[in-house]
Amino acid sequence: MGDPQNPAAVRVGWIGTGRMGFALARRLVGAGHDLAVFNRTRAKAEPLADLGAEVVDRPADLAGRDVVFVVVSASSDLAAVLTGPDGLLTDPVKAPRIVVDSSTVSLDASATARAAASGRGAGFLAAPVSGNPAVVSAGRLTFAVSGPRDLFDEVEPLFGVLGRGATYVGDGEAARLVKIAHNVYLGVVIQALAEITVLAEKGGVSRAAFLGFLNDSVMGSVFSRYKTPAMVGLDFTPTFTNPLLRKDFDLGLAAARQYGVSMPIAATAAELVTAAIGAGHTTEDFATLLIEQARRSGLELVAEDTPVDDGLQDPDVPA
Repeated sequence: MGDPQNPAAVRVGWIGTGRMGFALARRLVGAGHDLAVFNRTRAKAEPLADLGAEVVDRPADLAGRDVVFVVVSASSDLAAVLTGPDGLLTDPVKAPRIVVDSSTVSLDASATARAAASGRGAGFLAAPVSGNPAVVSAGRLTFAVSGPRDLFDEVEPLFGVLGRGATYVGDGEAARLVKIAHNVYLGVVIQALAEITVLAEKGGVSRAAFLGFLNDSVMGSVFSRYKTPAMVGLDFTPTFTNPLLRKDFDLGLAAARQYGVSMPIAATAAELVTAAIGAGHTTEDFATLLIEQARRSGLELVAEDTPVDDGLQDPDVPA
């Protein structure tokens, strides 16, 4: 593979242009990379053609690319785009040199995909992400990556274009476990944030004031700050839903059983996510855990009309 820091030197393929995949692919083509994309619903990929990308009709049409990124929704989707009809790895002559999968899938699905790539002479990196489309646009997305270290070193400059960077976490499917642990923590933190925010509001403190203080304290984080507008204004436009969070809790608790790790806080948070789903919060953002926490506490929430900063518009971070 050529020098990934030279946009003309590496021919990149992209599979999956949903909300996250589209935002990431746009960063690559915007940086001048030679990019070809496939999406099952072609219309969702077409806007990238206006920016200079090529849109193809089949995953197999990307087989001649140097590096192909995959961002799909589930383990079955990953199998379909790699080894299903017209899959990326089904061309009898060509195969990409490196496949980089940034989907959130199980360890078993990742291992199966790695074996399929190896069988076609392609390298495979598991590279799940931390962030959402807004984080991508702010240039703050991060990757956990596992697989052969030499392949990581080759692709690392591309990760730098896509986000803030990547952390190499080991061989095999280690990155999948890192991602699962990350998302379990995400669920625990949002539930804890909902609890303390409701506590403060029942004591007479506005959500905007409480979260503003928290965000400026040592306990604040990028996550708490960018969730503040949703919690203050009760705007639950989805970035990540409760059913997706419950899936990750299931994966995390299964891994805990496998490795003999006690996770009582995670188990309790998982039950509260399930309760939120039962209450009908299935298509909104998982910050709706705040609504359920307030309901259990006898508090009726009202949107606060207070401007708050999501912390993502950092002038030092390129969009």
